[in-house]
Amino acid sequence: MTMNQEGYPVFKGLQKPLEFMGIRGRFLTLAAAAIGVSFVSFIAFSIVLGKLAGFIAMLVTAVVGQAVIYVKQRGGLHNKKRSKGIYVYKKLRRDM
Repeated sequence: MTMNQEGYPVFKGLQKPLEFMGIRGRFLTLAAAAIGVSFVSFIAFSIVLGKLAGFIAMLVTAVVGQAVIYVKQRGGLHNKKRSKGIYVYKKLRRDM
């Protein structure tokens, strides 16, 4: 908390960007989803094929999830599709 000019305390939020084990901001949700999917894949494969197959499926889904997160993270927190070219929009509104 800091004091502004009038003397009122002002909360400025996090001073540093949110990061946990090298995963930043919004990608923490994707990491949690990847962990959940790997756990579910372990259960499903261990029921159907056995514990070893379940463990291998869990490792594969966790590694794929981690790779997807790190690839997306390199694009930035606010990456957007930027189409190149000029687009002309006709009939943006109907004439009455």
